[in-house]
Amino acid sequence: MTEAKLAPKLPEWMQKHAARYLSSGGTDGHMYTVTPPGYSEMVVPSLMLTTQGRKSGEKYMFPLFYGMTGNSYIVVASKGGAPDHPGWYKNLLADPQVEVWAGTTKTKARARTATGAERARLWEEAVKFWPPYADYAKKTDREIPVVVLDPIA
Repeated sequence: MTEAKLAPKLPEWMQKHAARYLSSGGTDGHMYTVTPPGYSEMVVPSLMLTTQGRKSGEKYMFPLFYGMTGNSYIVVASKGGAPDHPGWYKNLLADPQVEVWAGTTKTKARARTATGAERARLWEEAVKFWPPYADYAKKTDREIPVVVLDPIA
């Protein structure tokens, strides 16, 4: 796996979470315990996604919650319901070759945006592992992308 930096300008809670993940080799932080505003405490699986910066060309890691579909990972480009897509999503549109670190498993993957019936099905799965996605969708006019990370050899 290529050396990567933690993405700049992450919120403090994400920085702390990523530091735990990185320092433990993925054993601490993979299953993340959090209490989002308006929700009960929940445990959510998280991974570290590495993309290549579309402007800088540097490798950056982003901590993201995820689900599975077959042997592929699903992540959601919600940015908390902001009007614009997150930087990591723009990066993978420019270069879909990414690296995924889930727990102690590291793999290369090819990212693609789900569409149509697949997106609808995966969105429902995403709302199961992170219910606040439904709230984020109400805050924005954009369709929040659901991204499939297909492992490659």
